[in-house]
Amino acid sequence: MDVLVINLAGSTERMAFQSRQLAALGLPFERVEAVSADAASALRSENYWESWERPLRPAERACLLSHVAAWETIAARGRPALVLEDDAVLSRRVPALLAGLANMGGLDHVSLEVRGRKKLLGLHPREVAGLKLSRLYQDRTGAAAYVLWPAGADKLVARAGRKVALADALIATAYDLSSWQAEPAQAVQLDVCAWYGLTPPIETRSTIDGVSAARPAPASAQRWRRIAMQLRLALRGPTHLGRARWRRVPLDPSDFR
Repeated sequence: MDVLVINLAGSTERMAFQSRQLAALGLPFERVEAVSADAASALRSENYWESWERPLRPAERACLLSHVAAWETIAARGRPALVLEDDAVLSRRVPALLAGLANMGGLDHVSLEVRGRKKLLGLHPREVAGLKLSRLYQDRTGAAAYVLWPAGADKLVARAGRKVALADALIATAYDLSSWQAEPAQAVQLDVCAWYGLTPPIETRSTIDGVSAARPAPASAQRWRRIAMQLRLALRGPTHLGRARWRRVPLDPSDFR
């Protein structure tokens, strides 16, 4: 399975970390040149960028377009790939998981990641490579490590062409995806390593927060969009009553040592 690492040209320390990590796991990879914050705004109209529930900072715009580039690559090649942000820390079990996923059907998207928030997960998991694979009806945050199939990539590229959102929010609200969650989680971002009892392998500073800490105030239309989205999220649980429940995804620290 292809492995695509999204990386900014100036983030050499993170790229070196990914090179070491993926070499140790025996996973060849390709680097996807991340869109810079300076370039992102010019690549889409301002009307497009203002169409979410709040204004996106330049680095958030760049993050979305960087993921879109990865999705377009997967769609064009016609085969699934593991998509990684360059601050993703992986479990030693990831290679076996990827091998197992390559032989499974009916999947559009599999999240490997956890960030401490509850997810709406199906009650009847599948088994793959000694792990559970639970239907993911609603995620809340995180796009640092996921497997995407071409059909899923097509859906996300089309969705990103119609509307803007944070990259993880766009994935999480793409309800036409057949999305699943690996359990225990097989990836975390550097900034939550300590929360899970893991020692961060390199500096944990966020490239998004480092560009601009201030968020512009949302316009009235954006506030109404946010309210509508929150109502929609609140209804996800009752909609799937009897087949899913909100819970935290476990993580086994020994998988990362």
